[in-house]
Amino acid sequence: MKFLDQAKVHITSGNGGGGCVSFRREAHVEYGGPDGGDGGRGGDVVAVCVDGLNTLIDYRYRQHFRAGTGRGGAGRQKTGASGGDVVLRLPLGTQILEDDRETLIADLTLVGQRVTLLRGGDGGFGNARYKSSTNRAPRKALPGWLGATKSIWLRLKLIADAGLVGLPNAGKSTLLARVSRARPLIADYPFTTLHPGLGVVGFSDEVIVLADIPGLIEGAHSGAGLGDRFLGHVERCGALLHLVDATGPEPLEAYRVVRGELAAYGAGLEHKLEVVALTKVDACEPAVAAELAEDLGRLCGRTVHRISAVAGHGLDRMLSEVLRHVRTRRRSETATGETVWTPH
Repeated sequence: MKFLDQAKVHITSGNGGGGCVSFRREAHVEYGGPDGGDGGRGGDVVAVCVDGLNTLIDYRYRQHFRAGTGRGGAGRQKTGASGGDVVLRLPLGTQILEDDRETLIADLTLVGQRVTLLRGGDGGFGNARYKSSTNRAPRKALPGWLGATKSIWLRLKLIADAGLVGLPNAGKSTLLARVSRARPLIADYPFTTLHPGLGVVGFSDEVIVLADIPGLIEGAHSGAGLGDRFLGHVERCGALLHLVDATGPEPLEAYRVVRGELAAYGAGLEHKLEVVALTKVDACEPAVAAELAEDLGRLCGRTVHRISAVAGHGLDRMLSEVLRHVRTRRRSETATGETVWTPH
């Protein structure tokens, strides 16, 4: 299934049905009178967060959604049927924005969450509503109220415990394939990852969900390479796992570039807990890898893990630190009453 994380849709709620002008005329009934019923309500436009979806591709091929119109009222004070609602089924982590792409309408962070985006128009009153002691035969009825129309943006932000960041070809996809059952495309050229992906890692009797995004290059915040549009998928992560290629030409500069792009993007990414790992250490001399890790540790101010996803070297210690940060984040969310997402 093709991955799509942004879509624009146009929604319209249903019009209300018109009221009815009717009079009761029955044999052997001494008193007649108005008995026109009200019109039915128009249908609502509703967004529902559902499980089992991880893309907005359904909204690539259909952008217009219109709820049903309410039926008109009838005699004998029969109210018209309400129009059918239209339901947008959205994956977990979807944000619904106004057409300006900045004003947040709803953030779907819980499966089963239901949000009414537009309410249908009310039905018009029938003439039975206007009967009074001075007006015994009203011939007045109201048309139904019109529904509303608007355009909205859907933006999917994957929900994960930790996000993988780094330059292209830093080994993010290889690591994800090694520690989880995810099967991303792996090749010996940059930008093999074109779309974000998730991997579920079972470690120390717990589950960690990793989000892999396409690699960043210098100037990504201004649109270079694949740009920074996918960084939104790590905004919700409790920690960042920053991978630096030990076989690259300038590993220290690679770390600075990625940190600079995170700061330029904003949204608090530069302040997230970070685990730094030097990858592909099996492809260089142990002394060289140790010296690179020491220099990188001085630059970032923390312990740098030396790992090889291919050989499986150093992965347990690195995942232990990631899990420790994830636990800290989960405890913090529980204490503050925030929604704590746990993978199925």
